[in-house]
Amino acid sequence: MNNKELLARREKALGKGAPLFYREPINIIRGEGVYLFDDTGKRYIDMYNNVPCVGHAHPHVVEAMLKQAGTLNVHSRYLHESIVKYAERLAFHHDKSLTTTVFTCTGTEANEVAIMIARCSTGGRGIICTDAAYHGNSEEIRKLTHTPVGGKGEVRSIPFPQTYRPLQAGVSEAELTELYLAEVRRVIEEFAAAGIKLAGMLVCSILANEGLPNIPAGFMPRAVEMVREAGGLFIADEVQAGLCRSGRWWGYEVTGFIPDIVSMGKPLGNGFPLAGVIASEDLVNLFRASTRYFNTFASSPLQAAVGNAVLDVLEKEKLCENSADVGAYLRSRLAPLPARYDSIADIRGHGLFVGLEWVSDRTTKTPDKRGAAEAANRLKDKGFLVANAGALGNVLKIRPPLVFARQHADTFVDALDEVLQDMYGNS
Repeated sequence: MNNKELLARREKALGKGAPLFYREPINIIRGEGVYLFDDTGKRYIDMYNNVPCVGHAHPHVVEAMLKQAGTLNVHSRYLHESIVKYAERLAFHHDKSLTTTVFTCTGTEANEVAIMIARCSTGGRGIICTDAAYHGNSEEIRKLTHTPVGGKGEVRSIPFPQTYRPLQAGVSEAELTELYLAEVRRVIEEFAAAGIKLAGMLVCSILANEGLPNIPAGFMPRAVEMVREAGGLFIADEVQAGLCRSGRWWGYEVTGFIPDIVSMGKPLGNGFPLAGVIASEDLVNLFRASTRYFNTFASSPLQAAVGNAVLDVLEKEKLCENSADVGAYLRSRLAPLPARYDSIADIRGHGLFVGLEWVSDRTTKTPDKRGAAEAANRLKDKGFLVANAGALGNVLKIRPPLVFARQHADTFVDALDEVLQDMYGNS
């Protein structure tokens, strides 16, 4: 069966419009480490998926999953030491104020629980997000997706803080920080004027879906202070930023703040449905007493076996250090490209998470979504899987498994250079 026929079957079985990457979708049938293989045997280097954070089909994770599935799997209403051990190990890698975990199956559920914890604790309802956020797919969490500035109701947004397309041109970074903090203050005051008590602020700690912008210095820790002074709690969404992706265990370590609540998602299970929320013991106890929250498939022995195996690999293979080292090397290899190609206007990122800002005019900073998408398609043809993303769809998003090595970075940059030559020549 060819891909055209498979696509027609897919649209009938799943409905038209279920998202797919690339002009000509590929049929992936196998993965190993940083590699994916299609039905023709062609090998690709996966530069995008943060789900298999320790690599596709890692043998230690697969073995742990199979062994536990062949022994026992039940819901969470039984004692099982493995899930307790996993929660303790996960907390060990967080700030000492974050001690107690509520497990879920998806990042969407984790963000739902995080908001519920904030609302239970504060008695408030108002949630602040950014205007280009994505935190999940449930009805409540979708309210935080690309919420327009000045939105009404219990969810309101601020313009996401950035230095490339700043809120006001020609000001210093310190002044820019103050301008974005003024936006936080504005929303807090709007909630107060509307009689809506603040529950908290929820943001990705490195603003991944916004395009991985350089955040004005000091914004995050001061926003945390501002939210707490107004009676709210600060929630860090670490679904994309966490578990060593940023070169540190958590993105909040990179951007310099300590959250009250942290949501975590898909990388925890390396593809197995495992997510969760961590906060202080007091906050979680209040949440449990208030909601009697229960999730059939969370806190299970199978979740724990997979989660512990992922932590084993991260620790033993020193993948946090690898993320920092290879990520810095990758950015150093990419650094000369803007001098050669006007389409690449900005290179930014943390650890093994890199964004390339694509523009059609550097002076006006006109975003070029089409150019970024074209580059992604051409890179796919060369055996490298990336995608265009960000608030304007013009950021080439690079996010490989954490076993990605320097030699993979070299081959990717060489391929990207060839694509840029083909698209633009030496502009």
